[in-house]
Amino acid sequence: MDIGVLMGLASLILLFGLVSKRLQTSAFTPPMAFVAFGLLVGSGGLDWVRVDAGTGAVHAFAELTLILVLFLDASRIDLAALRRQVGLSARLLGVGMPLTLALGTVLGVALFSDLSLAEAALLAAILTPTDAALGQTVISNPVVPARIRQSLNVESGLNDGLALPAVLVLAALAEAQAETDVTPWVTYTALQIGLGPLVGAAVGYAGGKLVERASDTGWMNHAFQELSGLALALLAFAIAEEIGGNGFLSAFAAGLTLGNTSRSVCRCLYDFTEVEGQLLVLVTFSLFGALLVFPSAPHWNWTVALYAVLSLTVVRMVPVAISLFGTRLRPVSVLFLGWFGPRGLASILFGLLIVERLEIPHHDEIFATVILTVLASVFLHGASAAPAARAYGRRVAPLPEAEPMPEHEPAAEMPLRVSPPSNP
Repeated sequence: MDIGVLMGLASLILLFGLVSKRLQTSAFTPPMAFVAFGLLVGSGGLDWVRVDAGTGAVHAFAELTLILVLFLDASRIDLAALRRQVGLSARLLGVGMPLTLALGTVLGVALFSDLSLAEAALLAAILTPTDAALGQTVISNPVVPARIRQSLNVESGLNDGLALPAVLVLAALAEAQAETDVTPWVTYTALQIGLGPLVGAAVGYAGGKLVERASDTGWMNHAFQELSGLALALLAFAIAEEIGGNGFLSAFAAGLTLGNTSRSVCRCLYDFTEVEGQLLVLVTFSLFGALLVFPSAPHWNWTVALYAVLSLTVVRMVPVAISLFGTRLRPVSVLFLGWFGPRGLASILFGLLIVERLEIPHHDEIFATVILTVLASVFLHGASAAPAARAYGRRVAPLPEAEPMPEHEPAAEMPLRVSPPSNP
């Protein structure tokens, strides 16, 4: 990598930071800025980045980022609070998400004549998770009713971990299509999905209690309380991988367990990871623009473009509308929830995981479709987040003498990946 890339990335972080507060409610988001920077320095621009997306270093960085994102997203979810207000989030995850996967699979089979059913389902699974960080203003702006904001926040916090087993199973199935003996594949998949969450739950619970005990007795200082979350995420991943489980599922289970058994540890964790996690995410978006977009462009065609458009609209919006049937939400709310299902970090990282799986017959076409969909989402959802949030907030603002709307039912505020704007 050219030294100019490092200088440019450091300068972008500094310059964007200088005006970041002013831009928090604008139509220009950090992911847009860092993807644009990646496009500028990548092979289609200045060609300063001379690293291939398939190298070990890129995969190691992608794996580290995915471990932390899964762990942190899961740790933000308070299951007790969620159970007390089961409603929109449960519908989006329990009904909308499977329907999105199913509709994306049907669309993939219909549009891509060369994709098998397993490959079409794999493509749909990679693009099922949403990334609320691409529309951060939507989930942090108080003009949007808390119930709507938190539904999107909880959905994005859980659906990446829930989609991961499907991605793993379908990737293995796509590879195993030519095999006559499926017994090794079944055994491998069962171990991956079975052992990973068990290890993660054990590490999250035991590790959280140890950190709580050491903190309460004054043996552990605040700095290492903050670092403990990173250690637990990596420990859960490593142990699961060592015994044949899936490390990513383990990291997700560890975060979910820690967040619901040791909340005091999580408060320290949020302070530490907001900055460090944000840096990893922004660097990932830069690498996305620099290393993934232009190399995948030769595989773009009208079929890929049509799938990308439909994935961000019909494939998301129709399942959301079906899942919300009977909630009495206004149509504008259903449309709002349907549109703000951006595809981002999880899809990029899931896509990178299949790049090295050359046994998947049409992995290039699948990967190219993922990249174009995410690229469109970064700019379309990022640019529309602030103005749409303001317009939607005005449309559903409660009137003094009107009957309370379902949108304004109380909802517990879950922590966000990034702190909300102070002046929305």
